[in-house]
Amino acid sequence: MSDELIFPCNFVIFGATGNLATKKLLPALYRLEEARRLPDGMNFMAQGRRDWDDDAWRSHVKTLLQEKLHDKYDEGVCERFNARFSYIRGELHDVELYRNIKADLGKPKMGAGSNVVFYLSIKPTDFQSVIKNLDLSGLSQPRGLHRMVVEKPFGEDIESAQALNRLLHEHFDEQQIFRIDHYLGKDTVQNLLVFRLANTLIEPLWNRNFIDHVQITVAETMGIENRADYYDKTGAMRDMLQNHLMQLLTVVAMEPPPVLDADALRDEKVKVLRSIRPISKRSVHAHAFRAQYAQGTINGEHVPGYQMESGVEPKSMTETYAAAKFYIDNWRWRGVPFYLRTGKRLAEAKSMVAIRFRHPPQQLFRSAPQDAISPNWIVLSIQPEESMRMEVHVKQPGLEMNTRVISLNASYRQEGEAQLDAYETLLLDVINGDRTLFIRFDEVEWAWRVVDPILKSWAQERDFIHTYRAGSWGPQEANRLFDSEDQEWRNYL
Repeated sequence: MSDELIFPCNFVIFGATGNLATKKLLPALYRLEEARRLPDGMNFMAQGRRDWDDDAWRSHVKTLLQEKLHDKYDEGVCERFNARFSYIRGELHDVELYRNIKADLGKPKMGAGSNVVFYLSIKPTDFQSVIKNLDLSGLSQPRGLHRMVVEKPFGEDIESAQALNRLLHEHFDEQQIFRIDHYLGKDTVQNLLVFRLANTLIEPLWNRNFIDHVQITVAETMGIENRADYYDKTGAMRDMLQNHLMQLLTVVAMEPPPVLDADALRDEKVKVLRSIRPISKRSVHAHAFRAQYAQGTINGEHVPGYQMESGVEPKSMTETYAAAKFYIDNWRWRGVPFYLRTGKRLAEAKSMVAIRFRHPPQQLFRSAPQDAISPNWIVLSIQPEESMRMEVHVKQPGLEMNTRVISLNASYRQEGEAQLDAYETLLLDVINGDRTLFIRFDEVEWAWRVVDPILKSWAQERDFIHTYRAGSWGPQEANRLFDSEDQEWRNYL
């Protein structure tokens, strides 16, 4: 994060009482306040539908921060933070709301900030209403000044993504648009670039000559958490794999950029997406798998199956687990499978990138000819811990020439170093106008091109979906994606 702050701006949060704002945005902004990283003249406006005034809003913020932060909550910081806020009530489709926002932004209480950040912490189905009403009320002018932050998913397929992009560009320039994927703000993901590109020990091995395959896993223990109205129309492929996991894939596979700036990095990521081998309609089942969680046990507690969740359509075919296999047809990665999977109600909550290396050309150290020694792995843990592990073979102590695998473990964080939430990094970048960790539209478009054949095929299969027990690691049938019998999902760090 940059240590320099630009001139103050105002910050309008649409959907400030919703799930995202409550869980992520407000705690992250509070921590930036605590670290004194917010400009003195910066103020926030929270939009919601609840019939509150400023005092009711501030009481709400205080309560949720106390519940989330516990002993890390500081009353003085909260008062300082809350003093920046005002609350405005209104419906997103009502142009009167935007006229009131414009009037309030012009009042002295909003400070000296002349540019405004509009954060769309709302359902994607409401994006169009907000964008059009901002323009109708004059809040998109002067063009080129204000900033628009758009949460994922950006569209629900390639056609809707293109339509949303055209709508944005009718009223905002590309440099005003911040398409956010919070995984790119995680320290470990950024550390992956350093790990690859700053170490001569690693970079020469990062190719098809040495790597057998790559696995990218984002697993959750939680269910849909009262978000059935959103999730049942979206599913795991759109909600996670098309954006978060595809972004992780590009960071793993990209070529070194000529310079470390926003467009150079994104150019290399787009090259990866453009190089992914297209999946034909008849080969979807060989490259993708979906399933839905059934009832089971999570952390000793019985949980219902997906179709028993409140608000879910009866006999819904929405996937809560999605796995896919991709090939990147370029010089570096030709023939190396990339296995991506994500799911809800799995055995553990963890995100990781696991790289398995090829076996040595001759396996000398094995007790019997039919035995195969374990391969080398590099495992980059993104959450819950941030670490890197490298598995190598050593000789076991004793008279026999037997080997065993040892794990070289390294935490990215030294003792006493605070762990930043990804949203802290990204929100400060929005305030500072730094677009390096945000997504350009051609990245979004090419990611949709990759997964669209899968989604179109699944949309036609409405009679059956595989299930897996909540609390497991997903369905055994997903193993059909692997290219060889010695490949299997890695579930441990």
